[in-house]
Amino acid sequence: MVFSSPVFIFLFLPMVYLINLVIPKRYSNIFLLLFSLIFYAWGEPLYVFLMVFSALINYYLTIWIDKDSNSRKIILIIAIIFNIGILGLFKYADFVILTINGLLNTSFPMLNLPLPIGISFYTFQTMSYVFDVYNNETAVQRNYFSLLLYITFFPQLIAGPIVQYHDIAKQIESRFVTLDKTVHGLRRFIVGLSKKVLLANAMAIVVDRLFALPNSEISMSIAWIASIAYLFQIYFDFSGYSDMAIGMGEMFGFHFKENFNYPYIAMSMQDFWRRWHISLSSWFRLYLYIPLGGNRKGKSRTMFNRIFVFFLTGLWHGASWTFVLWGLYHGLFLLLEQTILKVERWPNIIRRIYTLMVVLIGFVIFRSETFTQSMIFIQSMFTFTYASALATKELMILMTPLTIMLFIISAIASTPILKMIQFEKKQVYISYLSYGFTIVLWIACLLSLAANTYNPFIYFRF
Repeated sequence: MVFSSPVFIFLFLPMVYLINLVIPKRYSNIFLLLFSLIFYAWGEPLYVFLMVFSALINYYLTIWIDKDSNSRKIILIIAIIFNIGILGLFKYADFVILTINGLLNTSFPMLNLPLPIGISFYTFQTMSYVFDVYNNETAVQRNYFSLLLYITFFPQLIAGPIVQYHDIAKQIESRFVTLDKTVHGLRRFIVGLSKKVLLANAMAIVVDRLFALPNSEISMSIAWIASIAYLFQIYFDFSGYSDMAIGMGEMFGFHFKENFNYPYIAMSMQDFWRRWHISLSSWFRLYLYIPLGGNRKGKSRTMFNRIFVFFLTGLWHGASWTFVLWGLYHGLFLLLEQTILKVERWPNIIRRIYTLMVVLIGFVIFRSETFTQSMIFIQSMFTFTYASALATKELMILMTPLTIMLFIISAIASTPILKMIQFEKKQVYISYLSYGFTIVLWIACLLSLAANTYNPFIYFRF
């Protein structure tokens, strides 16, 4: 079950919200936990037990950390091995086997284990709780079901944001659902749904069709249109799901931190990572980069730490060398900015163009199925070639006036222009307009869902 499915929108979400509203508050946590498990089991009926088991082991390990001051580090290592072991088994085992077979010309059989949806998200969320208990930044949770609710709460379970336990610990114990929170949360949910259904899904059609063309058919126009479409698809897909999660959290009395902050207006790659998937970049900074020494142990160690963190950032996104290359690519540009480029001295417009180009090329690597395909796309972007008859026909089918309009809307919506207008105009008028605009977006989403248009689930890889 995904947020943009009719079953979730018209049945699951309203039913859970209304029942949660009328039941006694003391039963709210158990109720939300039960339906969070049902939500996950809808698509993963067996792997829901894996998630519950993982939470149980981490529950006892953190209690052990809290009780045994002499063995804290050993227990932490056990917890890390356990969590990374589960993630590695299901997500990376076949990747490792395939790599070994390719390098050593062996023929070890693949495990072919189905990837549990959202395993990267809930594993990192669980580990953040373990680390915070170990670092005495949060009190250990002695109620297993409260901890399980934190890990499995359905708005952020399969697509983030990665929520730190200490940010919502008090909300798990006591929270309030108000009309204002519900209205604001619902509006945020509709905005996120619009990003996903109206923009990301439309871009996905262009991306999937153009990236499926034979490498020999990739011309300059194909490469640029496909890469820009994917730039919009991945942003509106990720940020749309984050918006929906944050909005639903607010409807149920929870406050989740922002996960995206207009990353495409960034003026450096460092600025980009302050704005893109904030919960993930914060996780790696807090729980890996800083413990490794950050930038406190000399230039060589700092360079190693950055490259290693971005190697793992790429690997976190998927079991493929293209993801690893994407991570290393970003790490390289962060090092170049720190040592050679000195982008802070450049004019702002040049800084924005540079950052957007680096991000755009990086996402070509991210989206490509193979290293060869990514290189062909990147080369085609900067080599003047005419589109073949097949490619031209594909473009004529895809680039309708509606699609071109959606490209323009996506470009505008990727910037804070509309938000800036709200602050400049009188708040009363903007409030009425925003309510009306939200209703228009809601109707457009319903029409799109009713038409059964393309609705891919990008999070199967994570």
